[in-house]
Amino acid sequence: MTGRHRQPGLVLTDHHFDVPLDHDAPSGEHIRIYAREVVAASREHDDLPWLVYLQGGPGFPAGRPVGRENWLDRALEDYRVLLLDQRGTGRSTPATRQTLPLRGTPAQQADYLAHFRADSIVRDCELIRRQLTGGRPWTVLGQSFGGFCAVTYLSHAPEGLAEVLITGGLPGLDADADAVYRAAYPRMERKTLAHYDRYPGDEAAARRIAAHLAEHEEVLADGTLLTVGAFQQLGILLGTGDGSHRLHYLLEDAFADTADGPRLSDAFGEAVAAILSRAHCPLYALLHETIYAQDGQATHWSAERVRAEYPQFDRHGEADGAGGGAGGDGGGRFLFTGETVHPWMLRTHPALRPLRRTAELLAERKGWTPLYDPERLARNTVPVAAAVYHDDLYVDTEHSLRTARAIRGLRTWVTDEYEHDGVRASGRVVLDRLLRLVRDEV
Repeated sequence: MTGRHRQPGLVLTDHHFDVPLDHDAPSGEHIRIYAREVVAASREHDDLPWLVYLQGGPGFPAGRPVGRENWLDRALEDYRVLLLDQRGTGRSTPATRQTLPLRGTPAQQADYLAHFRADSIVRDCELIRRQLTGGRPWTVLGQSFGGFCAVTYLSHAPEGLAEVLITGGLPGLDADADAVYRAAYPRMERKTLAHYDRYPGDEAAARRIAAHLAEHEEVLADGTLLTVGAFQQLGILLGTGDGSHRLHYLLEDAFADTADGPRLSDAFGEAVAAILSRAHCPLYALLHETIYAQDGQATHWSAERVRAEYPQFDRHGEADGAGGGAGGDGGGRFLFTGETVHPWMLRTHPALRPLRRTAELLAERKGWTPLYDPERLARNTVPVAAAVYHDDLYVDTEHSLRTARAIRGLRTWVTDEYEHDGVRASGRVVLDRLLRLVRDEV
């Protein structure tokens, strides 16, 4: 515990915990985990139950609160909240292009990062829980990948859980990476075409940008090489509540007239760089496909391989496969992609370039162990409630509903009122609904 701060209505306390890098070798190397305790100022000295928040990702730290905003406002009525920076993120022994070379060779870096999946995060939580709660179970709120971690928690350490709340994060228990992306590409197409129905002029704007990128090298201010393939990844916006509108405003003013002819404007480039950057979350790219790996097999760049099964997303115009795009050569619809990671990103994204071989080794790695225990989940006794967002871009709805049926006693709220970021955009409403579900008040 190194610091305590106050904001209007809040008391925030820093916590640091030393945990084993490899929980199966507790006497070996340790890493440091950071978490921020948040409590309502009026209840600072009350003996409240704990709620630990697990952020989406993988590779994102917990949010940094500014007052009683969104879901936190509702949570603080009942709980003392712990905002956990999962290992490798934020202030928890961060793993980035700057720090990972300290681990040694790319092979040594890959071996190190193999300990950064949901099973290790859950075991971190259990060590932390015993220190903070005196052994009492706590509530877990898992958003997106945090929900994946929560299902791992239910599988491996349900004794630590009083109740579980999941928003947009019920994983397929037996869906490997290939199955995930075979379900994802059709969703990406639907989301793109729905966007064009809302903003009919945007397809022509996107095709113009793609055609320009197929013929001109555009390097953004942060060093990102904006290929057509990278441009397509702006479709990640379409999974959020306001994302379609944000994408529209981005596309409508992309070009500037220059002495060399039309080029992408600095304002457009700066906005795109902020969306595509992986500087603050390199683990999102390095570990993304490993969150689906649990059958011992390598992922082998699943999203890139599966993409070949959906030629409507084809890229054209660059020999190395890093760009081009449907529409860049005048044929087909221009389709955006979303939550996918590709090997060419290791060249186009400056935060990933020094980690190229490490990422390749993780993609080739075998021996990934199971993250979920279907038999134990079928006997579950922990109260669980989950918000499942209809046609969620990031997490397949059918996979989520199959998992909901497989976890004994889990109650679902299936809604199309919100997109994947519902807990951020309308968090108080979402959390209150889940709390009433898990407490059998609905």
